[in-house]
Amino acid sequence: MKYIIQIVTITVVLFLLNSCVEKKDNKTEKPKHTEYKTMKLAPRQISGNIQLPGVLQPYEFVQLFPKVSGFIKVVTVDRGSLVKKGQILITLEAPEVEQQVAAAKLRYTQAQATYLTTRDRYRRLLETSNTPGTVSPYDLTAALSKMQGDSAMAQGELANYRAQESMKSYLTITAPFDGVITERNVHPGALAGPGVQSAKPMLILQQLNKLRLIVNVPEQYAAQINNGDIVHYKTNAIPGKVFDGTVSRSAQSLSTNYRAETIEIDVQNTEGQFKSGMYTEVVLPTKGNANAYVVSRSAVITTTERKYVIIVAGNKAKWVDVSEGSQSSDSTEIFGLLNSGDIVITDPSYRIKDGADL
Repeated sequence: MKYIIQIVTITVVLFLLNSCVEKKDNKTEKPKHTEYKTMKLAPRQISGNIQLPGVLQPYEFVQLFPKVSGFIKVVTVDRGSLVKKGQILITLEAPEVEQQVAAAKLRYTQAQATYLTTRDRYRRLLETSNTPGTVSPYDLTAALSKMQGDSAMAQGELANYRAQESMKSYLTITAPFDGVITERNVHPGALAGPGVQSAKPMLILQQLNKLRLIVNVPEQYAAQINNGDIVHYKTNAIPGKVFDGTVSRSAQSLSTNYRAETIEIDVQNTEGQFKSGMYTEVVLPTKGNANAYVVSRSAVITTTERKYVIIVAGNKAKWVDVSEGSQSSDSTEIFGLLNSGDIVITDPSYRIKDGADL
């Protein structure tokens, strides 16, 4: 009897469990509908700042090469020397140049003497011809032609002499502006001239008391930066300090390589706190684009292949490729095939496929 009771009890329990399982299986759960946050597009712009890298360059920069061949006689400066405009930096010696100058001067002196002689002869003939029958017209014309020819010859020799003098002046290298010698590649006794050590200049001179801060502004911001705009910049070489400046000039065109416009900020460096070649971080003001749409930065999905937003069109998802403009901490300007009033998902997922039901 005891075993019968146990069997009945087990049978009842199994029946009850089976009933519960069947009820659970018969219960159909409706899939939950995912709710996304959305916003309606309207034209708006973001006024803010962008941060771009910049580099400090000399305000004036020149590489000094020799115009004529010669041996280095004297070098009066070295790396780091401060020089003034017109100061002699290098003197070369070239005996053949000296000889050419002397020969040119001699030829000019001879030509000038010949011209003076023929001029005097013509004047005498002209004075004598005032007495009828003393000088034939042919002799007078011939004397005039001879004088004019000798005058032209003298002028030609004078031009050649001055040209040789100019070549001689190239043996003395002077500073074209105030600055600092930043590189020296020659020493006394070395041969210098066109084609000799052409890969390196004799000296490099840079103006460092005033610098140019060069910044390349991407295409989407180029139209928003104007001459006179206030900028702020800092450099790792002087931590904790921010400097102010103004946009001095711009290229007014985009680089074909980087699709960016180059702007310059003049930097006074009379105290020498900046060095040429220093990298900086420059903060530029942006005025935004009146034709842009502004969405939260989370609304833009970026992949290795594209950048897009998802709009709701007829309860379906539609991918729209976009490019970004000015940005703030939580918003960004977008440009693409968008229209005012489009509904954009502000918290999209990579799992939402183009054309999927929403």
